[in-house]
Amino acid sequence: MRTTPQLVIALATLLLAGCAGRALMGTPNVYAGAEPATVYRDVPGELQSNKVDLLYVTDRAQERDGSGYGFGRSASLAFGSIVVRIGKAISWDELMELSTAKERTKEPRLSVVSIEEQGRFPSVPVPMVLVDGEVRRDPLIVKALREREGQLLAELSRRLTLAPKAEVVIYIHGYNNKLSDAALTLGELWHFLGREHVPVLYSWPAGHGGISGYAYDRESGEFTIYHLKSFLRLLAALPELDRVHIIAHSRGTDVAITALRELFLETLAEGEDPRQRFHIRNLILAAPDMDFEVLVQRVVAEHLERGLVQVTLYTYQKDKAIQVAERLFGSHTRLGRLQQNDLSREDVESLEKVPSITFVEFTGKSKGLSHGYFHTSPAVSSDLILSIRYEMPPGPQHGRPMQRRGANFWAIDDSYPPNAGEH
Repeated sequence: MRTTPQLVIALATLLLAGCAGRALMGTPNVYAGAEPATVYRDVPGELQSNKVDLLYVTDRAQERDGSGYGFGRSASLAFGSIVVRIGKAISWDELMELSTAKERTKEPRLSVVSIEEQGRFPSVPVPMVLVDGEVRRDPLIVKALREREGQLLAELSRRLTLAPKAEVVIYIHGYNNKLSDAALTLGELWHFLGREHVPVLYSWPAGHGGISGYAYDRESGEFTIYHLKSFLRLLAALPELDRVHIIAHSRGTDVAITALRELFLETLAEGEDPRQRFHIRNLILAAPDMDFEVLVQRVVAEHLERGLVQVTLYTYQKDKAIQVAERLFGSHTRLGRLQQNDLSREDVESLEKVPSITFVEFTGKSKGLSHGYFHTSPAVSSDLILSIRYEMPPGPQHGRPMQRRGANFWAIDDSYPPNAGEH
């Protein structure tokens, strides 16, 4: 593993392992042994099944044979429904029992059973035409754009009407993920979040594969920024929306951070409060594949925390994919493996002034793929649930009994939380 091609192949292997056709993630510790009817008490009848209907938004290009979406880039944004099935013949009561069991009698497997595109926006940029002597965006295409916006807003409103909470959970996947890979992850996460929110999968054109795959996917992450910003602006226009929670994984963390940075700077320049406009309660950066120095310069230095209530970064020293990325990019410190003792005194003092940013280091053993520990580890998934579903700030006094490592730094092990099953 001395050459760049070998490093890229190693990274691709680490990130692809265990994606397709996997079993349902383990029962989060926070639910183990709990009463199933209590954990899923607010799920309406329409959502009580072993199927999970996700709204997807993507700028992936469709495959030529119409079989779905590949890694190609599309100038137009599409949206629709992707249904994930948990097990083949499992009743709702049985699924609730399995989802709260300390030891399961069976391991249901996840599968994507349908993908239905419901609408597609016009390509961007919109062509310019001459209208009454002035150069303007083509009015016919602008009209089509507004129609698609209305269609997507109507679908979001319909889903919000069904949800127990007027909140949206957005999942932004990482490098080398197919649309179906990301759907399986969001499907199980939303299930264990109590099915209380509207789940939205934002899928960008990743999954190229091969030696050049990491470079291609990295640039696809830059390509998608305009479309992601457009979607977040549109989402913010929903009057009935209360809160937004964003979970970004791996390279998806850079996609999320870049889009939010540009939106927040734009909003602040207009004299408005980005918290009030975009309603983002939680930004979860899971196994972030970003350089710490880049984050400090692009986020902390410009005080972008002003647009977010809580930012949580999950790190893991044994994350093999992040280890390879560190070697590939020559990073001094990669966020996904960050510890407080990696930082200078100035860095620590700077972070201490931003209490809304929390680093949570996982110190346990990750089963299977170490890079996906945020959902494969029952301890880390528990903390994610406490943060999003129960909106608990870090600290034992708030119901998240983590070990303090510093002002912004905490740690959790495999036994976390000690009061499992009480929520």
